[in-house]
Amino acid sequence: MFQRTISTILFIAGLLPVISQETLSAKEAVAFALENNYKVRIAEKQIEIADKNNNWMEAGLFPTIAIGASINNTIQDNTNNPFTFTPGIILSQGITPSLTANWNLFSGLSMFIAKDRLELLEQQSNGNALTVIETTVQDVLKAYYTAGLQKERMLLFSILKEYSRKRMAYYELKEKYAKSSSLELLQYRNQYLTDSTNYLVQEISYQNAMRNLMLIMNNSADSVYTTFPELSDQLEITFPLIDFNTALEEMKSNNQNLKNQYISLELQKTATNYQRSFLYPTLSFQAGITPSYNWIREIKDDLFEAQTQTTQYYGNFNLRYNLFNNWKAKRAYDVAKIQEQIAELNTESMEQTLIITLRNVLELYKVRSKLVDISTENLNYASKAWDLAQKRVELGTLTSIELATFQNNYQNTLIQHYENQFNKMDTFLEIYKLSGKMGMTY
Repeated sequence: MFQRTISTILFIAGLLPVISQETLSAKEAVAFALENNYKVRIAEKQIEIADKNNNWMEAGLFPTIAIGASINNTIQDNTNNPFTFTPGIILSQGITPSLTANWNLFSGLSMFIAKDRLELLEQQSNGNALTVIETTVQDVLKAYYTAGLQKERMLLFSILKEYSRKRMAYYELKEKYAKSSSLELLQYRNQYLTDSTNYLVQEISYQNAMRNLMLIMNNSADSVYTTFPELSDQLEITFPLIDFNTALEEMKSNNQNLKNQYISLELQKTATNYQRSFLYPTLSFQAGITPSYNWIREIKDDLFEAQTQTTQYYGNFNLRYNLFNNWKAKRAYDVAKIQEQIAELNTESMEQTLIITLRNVLELYKVRSKLVDISTENLNYASKAWDLAQKRVELGTLTSIELATFQNNYQNTLIQHYENQFNKMDTFLEIYKLSGKMGMTY
């Protein structure tokens, strides 16, 4: 095994999204996931929508201009009307095009409030995307090192199985050509079958872990992989020292969930201001031009025919103030202020929860770091004892039953050491995410 710092593993700047088919590193897995994960791609589309909406036209600063036309056809029967100057059946036809403009000049500064809200919505979309990225990165790294953990365990069972096979073959030859205790052979046969079973079960666990990693990476069956790639990064990682006060300051400044909550609070403030804008009068301006072209003729008398043309221009100011509407606007404003207070309480609650969570995770990280140190030392002794036990078996001073005890101790100690390493790494990733560094890195 070799060591590397966590910053090297997490660093992804300049990485191409092309992954080797034979080997796969942790940062390559993350890069592939960020390129192909459906949740990340959906978040990118949501950012595009928010970016398109964030403009002054959407906020209503500029006037709206519309063009239209109406075609009128009317038949008027005056044959029985003695009091008309146009007896007979009269056909009236006309076309009236129009060009109108409407401009909201003042409505409690609602257009500026709307623009602020659109900017906050864009920030929220970016924040949500970063949250998705952080979660995806964490999931990929956990899945990657889970597969690495299962791989290490599989290699361990493979080595033990191979050793049991060799000892079984040795005693089979010994029983064939010399007198030996059949109990030794039975013991090694039993141990070989047990180790073979452990290896096959562990191989399934490793394959399932790799499939889970491929799923999170969104690596479909028709992708570049025909077989599982070799994981190049190991579980043994050198972690930097973590200070609570430093991590706390980084969390308050960079934690993406907390940033998103701050944006939600600002959005609620804009909602309050928007409801307050309904308490003010509104001033709007309408302007337009409406030409009208009409044709009149008597259906039974082609000699009677007339044509008219008129053009109407207008420009009107409209001042409107709602004197009384059952205080609906005032109640909506009061409710918005209460919702703003609720958002403030939610923000304070999240801050306190994150502080407590960070403290607990840091304490857990310290404990798991100590467990790794203890299991490392314990593994050193178990490895030496296992090596010495094998030599004594070859010298005939240790029985196979006694050897099994040393083997089980070595096996359990190494498995526990792998578990401790993974748990420490998992806790560090949680701290890394809480402090907001994961989003900043990627």
